[in-house]
Amino acid sequence: MALTHSISAIYVLVLLLSVVVSASASGGYGSDHIPEKSEPKEQEKLLSTTLGIQGIIYCKSGSKLIPLEGAVARVTCLANDDHGFERAPFSILSDATDDKGYFFATLSPREVQENWRLKECRAFLEVSPSETCNVPTDMNQGINGALLNLYRPLTEKKMKLFSVGPFCFADDKSISNDY
Repeated sequence: MALTHSISAIYVLVLLLSVVVSASASGGYGSDHIPEKSEPKEQEKLLSTTLGIQGIIYCKSGSKLIPLEGAVARVTCLANDDHGFERAPFSILSDATDDKGYFFATLSPREVQENWRLKECRAFLEVSPSETCNVPTDMNQGINGALLNLYRPLTEKKMKLFSVGPFCFADDKSISNDY
């Protein structure tokens, strides 16, 4: 199961990388124009970069935010094929959060269909392990999806690291529309 999550995470990172390329070529995420073909050298450079997505997931109980161990986030991406047609969205799941609520997902170039370009990727709350704190909230777009658009390059790891959240599940008593 961990291997499946790792493979899925690598796939999303590759797709995210294509989004970065597509965004810079089109002037922004979500552009509806047909992407142009990249120079081979540019594609080789992009395909050697992994995308990482990190964040923290909390449980909101009353006024307290408690790190939620074992929670999972989902990263969903749209992509255009080599003819500029939008493809069905695909998703990867993060590894389960640690005892500090931290999650991490990766997407490598091997996970993206050849000649596809990422158009837009978003991170969402997916699963809470808690029976009492399992209601997703839209804090930092945890329900609607936090757009992955800013990254920090990690040159030594050949990775572009995106940060989202923090996201939050709530117990029934803590739910509010303040997010």
